[in-house]
Amino acid sequence: MSGSKIETSDSPELIVTRVLDAPRELVWEAWADAKKRVQWMGPANHPAVLIEDEFRVGTPFRCCMRAEDGGEGFWHGGVYREIVKPERMVFTFAWEGDDGKPENEMLITLTLAEEGGKTKMTFHQTLFLSVEQRDRHNGGWNSTFDRLENFLAK
Repeated sequence: MSGSKIETSDSPELIVTRVLDAPRELVWEAWADAKKRVQWMGPANHPAVLIEDEFRVGTPFRCCMRAEDGGEGFWHGGVYREIVKPERMVFTFAWEGDDGKPENEMLITLTLAEEGGKTKMTFHQTLFLSVEQRDRHNGGWNSTFDRLENFLAK
């Protein structure tokens, strides 16, 4: 997890900053292309198995993550609010409940900045219900970003 910076406070928001050893355009495509994203999305113990996505402002996306042991799938989704290639995307994020309806809707802002042939990725997630919920997401996203770093290295 080198190059990872985690900021926490009493407010329920999460900011993760990483410097990725890849050009910004490559990092953008890893996020924008669902066929690429499914190869690294999700924590190591719950990788993504399916992503439904058109990647346009105003369109929804869904992602199913499944435990490595083949257990039950967990779905989350959202709607793209802003896409500024190759530097910024804003989207909602909510886990789906047992009834298939979104639970607490959060907001994610992802920014990508060029930094000497590498990419500074800043991930900002807000509107958590609690600090505990934020902390659970912190572990999941950092495992996911470890997988992104491995994907980019290929």
